[in-house]
Amino acid sequence: MILEEILIYGITLLICAAVVYFYLRAIKKKSQATEVKVNIAKEEGRFEPLSLHPHIDLSTCIGSGACIAACPEKDILGLVNNKATVINATSCVGHGACFHACPVEAITLRIGTETRGVELPHVNQTYETNIKGIYIAGELGGMGLIKNSVEQGKQAMDNINKSITNKKDDIYDVVIIGAGPAGISATLTAKKHNLNFLTLEQDTLGGTVYSFPRAKIVMTNPMDLPLYGKVKLFDTSKDELLNIWNDALSKNNVTIQEKTKVESITPLEDGTFKIKTNKESTYDTQCVLIAIGRRGSPRKLNVPGEGLPKVAYRLIESERITDKNILVVGGGDSAIESAMLLMDQNNVTLSYRKGSFSRIKSKNEVKIKDAILNKKLNVVFNSNLSEIFEDHIHLKLEDGEIDKIENDLVYIFAGGELPTKFLQGAGIEIKKRFGYIMKKHN
Repeated sequence: MILEEILIYGITLLICAAVVYFYLRAIKKKSQATEVKVNIAKEEGRFEPLSLHPHIDLSTCIGSGACIAACPEKDILGLVNNKATVINATSCVGHGACFHACPVEAITLRIGTETRGVELPHVNQTYETNIKGIYIAGELGGMGLIKNSVEQGKQAMDNINKSITNKKDDIYDVVIIGAGPAGISATLTAKKHNLNFLTLEQDTLGGTVYSFPRAKIVMTNPMDLPLYGKVKLFDTSKDELLNIWNDALSKNNVTIQEKTKVESITPLEDGTFKIKTNKESTYDTQCVLIAIGRRGSPRKLNVPGEGLPKVAYRLIESERITDKNILVVGGGDSAIESAMLLMDQNNVTLSYRKGSFSRIKSKNEVKIKDAILNKKLNVVFNSNLSEIFEDHIHLKLEDGEIDKIENDLVYIFAGGELPTKFLQGAGIEIKKRFGYIMKKHN
């Protein structure tokens, strides 16, 4: 009897030891795999974050993996030695899902790192800048996620409504600059409060979202849209989201003034503001809500011929473009995604000034390599667009030679220019933030 008990006990110990052994071995393998990914990300320049990103307190992290499971993107986070770590930080789009999923609050969302600063306007807890009456919400303030931008636009307009104690018949209560996620939400909230408002958009409804390639996924979480209700959407395309915004505006008889770029905001002595646009029109208002993107206007290459009608800085309805010779300029996700959307029905050349792609999403890296391998796309590294003509373009190659290529359309994705001068012209203070913790506004 005693021998049987000893035998059972010994077998139990062996089983437990085997379980622990295999468990630890699995953890070690995962850790090693993550370390390899981190090293590759560092070599390719994808480890340092460019915008809003998770920062992990290793002394608090318990390695539950909840943050990894919650992240809708691939290989942004991983585990090393049973502690969470950032991998491809440049691909992080600031969902914030990891922050909410962490059971021990080991994650904070930050802008900039200790060595790389990010310029942000000064904004207080009510979204008001250092200039009384001017507010900022959405991506420009550092919060790029659509759901969060929608919420910020609503909260900022609620605060503006509270600040307006003396309405004036001859001027607007508030002028909203930008009709992206934050601007649309603010517009609907202004309508809800019966404010006398005007919304100006330099491009078209949707702002930056409108310039996404047609099939790009832009929503992964539900959002609460003012005067419309809770919208439970997952894996939503750009078109679906724009249809919802259009429906919400239409049902509430709200009109956005598109193709109107605000050139300046001038504070007046009586505490109001004068808004000047590119259409030589001016508007007086008590308050201003700036809800534009961080990139402001598209960055131009300033090459001869760039003003031709065939040159564009965004891709819309790619499926309608067929049998064209197209040049796409850029090496970021937008350029690569656009080139791949066009390549099946057109002859596409992708020009990139560097020798290899970096800071792109892992899924785009896999797809672009496959496209190059199968000769669906002509990629010219170490090249620069030097001149644009009606029926062809000139690419300057690494050796200085000029390559003449037949061309019908040119798409330039060179990023955008930060609207720093525009903000500073209104007196708004801009600071460079290093590892700045983004706090939730009330």
